[in-house]
Amino acid sequence: MTTNRASLTRSASLLALAIALALGGCGGGAPEAEAAAAAPADGGAAEAAAKPKTEAVPVEVAAVARRPIAASYAGTANLEAPGEAQVVAKTSGVLLELLAEEGDVVRAGQVLARIDPDRPRLEVERTRALVRKLENNLRRAEELAASRLVSVEQADQIRYDLEAARAAYQMAQLELSYTNIVAPIDGVIAQRNAKPGNLIQLNSSLFRIVDDSRLEAVLNVPERVMATMRAGLAVRMSVDAVPGQAFAGVIDRVSPVVDAGSGTFRVVTAFQGGQGLRPGMFGRIEVVYDQRADALTVPRAALLEDAGETAVFAVREGKAVRVPIQVGHLSGELAEVREGLNEGEQVVTAGKVTLRDGASVEVLNPQVGGDGVEVARVAATDAVADAGASR
Repeated sequence: MTTNRASLTRSASLLALAIALALGGCGGGAPEAEAAAAAPADGGAAEAAAKPKTEAVPVEVAAVARRPIAASYAGTANLEAPGEAQVVAKTSGVLLELLAEEGDVVRAGQVLARIDPDRPRLEVERTRALVRKLENNLRRAEELAASRLVSVEQADQIRYDLEAARAAYQMAQLELSYTNIVAPIDGVIAQRNAKPGNLIQLNSSLFRIVDDSRLEAVLNVPERVMATMRAGLAVRMSVDAVPGQAFAGVIDRVSPVVDAGSGTFRVVTAFQGGQGLRPGMFGRIEVVYDQRADALTVPRAALLEDAGETAVFAVREGKAVRVPIQVGHLSGELAEVREGLNEGEQVVTAGKVTLRDGASVEVLNPQVGGDGVEVARVAATDAVADAGASR
């Protein structure tokens, strides 16, 4: 009995000890659990602080504004002189005298050179003497025919011979006149091909005369703009030889036929000569076929071409937003915007190569708005956003 009571006492003591140990273990573990629970929050803050901030992309912008714009086609061509003539020798002989030189301005009919006239002059004298002889023979034959001393046929034969002699006399005079080389048109002598003392052959080229009072340039224009080209349209031209100056002209004529091989048609533009323009100069020509006085425009540098779609990066709330637009006329450095943007918006003109839709930007050249108030510089960075969030 005593043994059983002692055994129960030991069992109760062990149970009480176990309960006490269990309670002590629970009480000591709470701070560790709280520390473990708090650890992720502290670690997340440290990780967020260590995370690198996204930097804003520096860009330059321009304002969408209303400006006059002109639709035009630009091309290149060499100037040509439609009035040009090769002066050739109409007779042969030795060139005795030159009366004009390259660069001289000449008039139609002016004598430029002289060929030895001795042989043609002698031929004129011979044919003239023959004409006088036949005229006397004809007069006597007619008198004799009236008296029936010679037949009418003989008088008629002398008359025919006289007509032939007169034609030969006129031909000899013409050959004599050919010894004076004359200018066929007004213009300037562009080239001289003979020297005094040279033996000139028939049809030899002696001079080239160019009438530079009117110059032409021929453009080969794609057929897609054929409907916009018409005679009388104003054109502008610049040449390297006269920098900084534009020359005005007009479309003189438009070919009604499209070349099947090249898909182009000829447009002939005309310019007034002088003013420093010369035949053969290389010209850059712009044909203005439409003008708008109040068009919504952006710089062409802002345009993005991607898979046939035109777009721009607009700066909105410190972000670069890719905006598809519909483009109208293109003229020089400007592009007309028909749809997609509003007046006063800012579009990226420089720095757009590295931009992505929604990227933060920093504007390096703030623009002036329509009301005269400077548009504030955009500096949207993650650091600024974090500072605002903490406040």
